[in-house]
Amino acid sequence: MNNKGLVLAILLLTGLALGCARKPATTSSAPAPSGAATTSRAMNAAPAGSGTRPASATTPTNPGRSTSAATARPAPSEFLPVAELRDVHFDFDKYAIRPDDAAILDKNAGWLKAHANDLLLIEGHCDERGTAEYNLALGERRAKSAMNYLVSNGIEAGRITTISYGKERPVCSEHAEACWSKNRNDTFLTKEK
Repeated sequence: MNNKGLVLAILLLTGLALGCARKPATTSSAPAPSGAATTSRAMNAAPAGSGTRPASATTPTNPGRSTSAATARPAPSEFLPVAELRDVHFDFDKYAIRPDDAAILDKNAGWLKAHANDLLLIEGHCDERGTAEYNLALGERRAKSAMNYLVSNGIEAGRITTISYGKERPVCSEHAEACWSKNRNDTFLTKEK
């Protein structure tokens, strides 16, 4: 191969390497909205609240698989909303708990302590930007952040199930930041044991 061909091949490979978006690592993510919930016991990506993307580019191979084989979890359809449990919201492309949302989680933890017989489902949601795979992973990290916060406030981890719907269940469908910020949330649902 001549020098021009070699230089062109190197430039082409460099362009492909730099132009390809990385997908975040995830140990599990939720199936399509009709599937079973993904259970989570601990954060497996970056530390809670760091808001940084992991360096790995792994895609889940079995999205509906539970990470805890010890207990079977109820289906997400068995959980219901409770007016006292308020949603928390996230900044764009982040999963760190914001100070105002920490206060909401404190109140949610108080309600959960008073209702010790209720199981909790945390649904992680994202806005429409990004790939489906990326948003499923980000929604899972958001749900795990809220779970870790609640566990650190005395809620038993065995009561909590997390699921990510990524961008599949928006509460608002306009293509603007005001709408997108509503879609970047964790929703809390309960079920009696």
